[in-house]
Amino acid sequence: MSEDAEKTRRLITFKKKLEERAQQLDSELKEVQTMLETVDSLLLEKSFKHIEIPRETAETRATAYREQMAIPSEPASAPHEDLNQLKTTDGKLLAELIVNEAEESLHVVPASDENFNINTPPFTQFLVERVLQKMQERDNELAKTGQITPDRIFNYSIIQENNIIHEIVIRNIGPDRLKELRSSIRWTFEKMHEKTKT
Repeated sequence: MSEDAEKTRRLITFKKKLEERAQQLDSELKEVQTMLETVDSLLLEKSFKHIEIPRETAETRATAYREQMAIPSEPASAPHEDLNQLKTTDGKLLAELIVNEAEESLHVVPASDENFNINTPPFTQFLVERVLQKMQERDNELAKTGQITPDRIFNYSIIQENNIIHEIVIRNIGPDRLKELRSSIRWTFEKMHEKTKT
């Protein structure tokens, strides 16, 4: 084999190694970007979930919301009471919904005689992971593409003490999500209520 042919062979081999290394680096870069997106998502979720506050503060806030929105503490007899109250099929009060349309926020205050635990199915598995987190993820994607601003991203807080839910605060719900949220929360709380009875 001539000297020129040997050099050419070595260059071809070297080029092949460079191409393989470039592919490897590209793959590693994609993995790092995926991990960064996952960490960003986790940080965002952690900043909105499972806020621990004393029971007195949660009850004080719930009372203040009721007074501000003129929502009675006891079930009202008005024909439209179901718009602001979640009940079982047999009429048992599960929670009050306090909607602030101007702020596009929703406050969910469980009934005083209910002790809904965040570990009782299907709270985390369904309401948090399949409803609330999915809505937040959709808005994160919209924000990434500039369709909404970061301050309009759907977010939520679960106010609890010793795993007992005192209030769920949901912001940037938008008019199109209220019906789905009300339905999902009522179904979740009804299933949790059934489990606590047995």
